[in-house]
Amino acid sequence: MRSFYMEYILTHRQTAVAEMDIDEATAAISGIGALFAPEHIPVGITVTDNRPDRGDLNDWWQGRSIPASRQNIREAIKNLGVSSTGKLIAKCFGLSLSDQYWANPAANPLKWEEINFFDNPFSEDVGDVLFGGDIRDKKINLVSPDNTSDGWLKKKWKIIDGKRYLIKGGSDPFWQQPLNEAMAASVMGRLGIPHVPYYVVWDNGFPYSVCENFLTSATELVSAYYINNTKKIKNAGDLHGHYLDCCSELGVPEMQTSLDKMLAADYLIVNYDRHFNNFGAVRDAQTLKWIGPAPLFDNGSSFWCNQNAANIRGAAKSQPFFDTHEEQIKLVGDFSWLNFADLMGIDEEFSELLRKSPFIDEARRDALCFALRGRAQMLKGESMKKRKFPARLP
Repeated sequence: MRSFYMEYILTHRQTAVAEMDIDEATAAISGIGALFAPEHIPVGITVTDNRPDRGDLNDWWQGRSIPASRQNIREAIKNLGVSSTGKLIAKCFGLSLSDQYWANPAANPLKWEEINFFDNPFSEDVGDVLFGGDIRDKKINLVSPDNTSDGWLKKKWKIIDGKRYLIKGGSDPFWQQPLNEAMAASVMGRLGIPHVPYYVVWDNGFPYSVCENFLTSATELVSAYYINNTKKIKNAGDLHGHYLDCCSELGVPEMQTSLDKMLAADYLIVNYDRHFNNFGAVRDAQTLKWIGPAPLFDNGSSFWCNQNAANIRGAAKSQPFFDTHEEQIKLVGDFSWLNFADLMGIDEEFSELLRKSPFIDEARRDALCFALRGRAQMLKGESMKKRKFPARLP
């Protein structure tokens, strides 16, 4: 083994999964050795002749790093003393607060119980740097779940009263995403859609959304992206059907109903960023049994947050199955769970929330609230086309 390679054991909680070498120069997986527990290989990684595909596994490993599109990331990695975000993964052994996988050093093995971020304290230094904090004359501790957080908005994990919370910012000029997270959670709560609750805090005049981690040290999120990778797609024009087929073969329960609710919610809040990496399913990391669809989270890119007031009622792009919400909403098979009376006063609630922001003027606030009510009317019309029940809208 050459000196610039480090030997690790890819580990799933306490289960040794496979030997792997990581190139210190590139932070990439340069080799895969013995496979100990093929059933614990990450979902969606191809295994042929009892050997994981190195390209697949490396993409999965590199995908754990902070994306290069993250706000102010160049200045942050410079301050952290690393050449790339990929270098940060090994600093925390690949540990995250999204799943139970990690890289255990072969030469000096560690214990999951003593280092996982769900049950043990972690450094907030990386998160502070990502938020532009002053680190002069401070020795930085890089053992942090912030090393393996995704998304382009600045965010950090923080322990509050023993619980793990994700704090996430917004973007100029409206800084609307944190408010959207709270509003989307309220909409979903009214409609009985499983979701992650969010609330807004203000710091130095800027809003941030806060949510508690919905996972534990025994559960993990598997993104729709990797669920999709479990089988070859037969029809590139039917991404929705392919995803449902993959979930069915894996044994993920209740996915059809969950997708119906997700697509209806995204139509209502005009979410333009529901990509295959911010929804999926939750499984038990010990038994590998699927628990069910993940609650909806990461809803900030909604409510026309990237549009000027004049364009607020205009058409919006959508993901992940079709490019427009008008196409996607047709995929919903059943609206019988949806009671429009539960949306009574939703525009007034949105107005009160928006009123707290100095970045949103009265004209924008009025346009957003008017558009939200109009969106509910449009959803009513779509639901009536299915003729499953007599829709009611106050």
